[in-house]
Amino acid sequence: MTLSNINENGLVLLGCGKMGSAMLQGWLAQGVRPSAVTILDPYPSDWLKTQGVSINTDLPAAPAVCILAVKPQMMGKALPRLQALGNGNTLFISIAAGTSIASFEDVLGADTPIIRAMPNTPAAVGRGITALIGNDIISADQMNMAETLLAAVGQTLRLDNEGQMDAVTAVSGSGPAYVFHLIETMAAAGVAEGLPADMAMRLAKATVAGAGELAEKADEDPAQLRINVTSPGGTTAAALAVLMDTETGFPKVVSAGVKAAADRSKELGK
Repeated sequence: MTLSNINENGLVLLGCGKMGSAMLQGWLAQGVRPSAVTILDPYPSDWLKTQGVSINTDLPAAPAVCILAVKPQMMGKALPRLQALGNGNTLFISIAAGTSIASFEDVLGADTPIIRAMPNTPAAVGRGITALIGNDIISADQMNMAETLLAAVGQTLRLDNEGQMDAVTAVSGSGPAYVFHLIETMAAAGVAEGLPADMAMRLAKATVAGAGELAEKADEDPAQLRINVTSPGGTTAAALAVLMDTETGFPKVVSAGVKAAADRSKELGK
């Protein structure tokens, strides 16, 4: 399955909010023809209306791919519209948190090729990462097609089993919010130490963005990078003595937050 299959048979996107729009922008840049794309969304954005795609029209008879990008709470109402496309050659890719492959099979049919994926919001700037897992009937070509589509907004990785998806959701799916809150907190701390608010925020944003890129590109692992910047008895060491405290610092707080997110993902899947 290649992009030519999509251009010939069509792609359906159920839901086109921020994540759907980011993916669509990447697909169009990859060479997917706007005329091959059908969007189902009750509130299409002004941007979407200018892209030349079909919006809320009749579905193709047998589209190559259907992307399910509505919120989990809306899936039960929205998915039946696509039921007639199940048990066929159409590849379904879901990016809904906490919604299991089995729940899609219940609606679409057990012979429907389904891939469950979890992207994250840096996809909006092409820096996302998406984890994927397919059901038993997914072919190598279909998995490759899913990776090609999702690579339009960043990196992809394949999971060993669906049980890992709750942890993925908690670490990378929800993770950008943790980092945004870190930026907020660092900036507020800078203001408390006497910096103007705009200066503190600029410093915090650039520091987190730069450290993230360094962590991704450096040969050393993050632990070694931390050691490299920590002089014994210096300012960084003083801060890390607080932040790395096993009872009150990052290890306990972040672990508790990730566990809460994973537990909620499991609840959504019930």
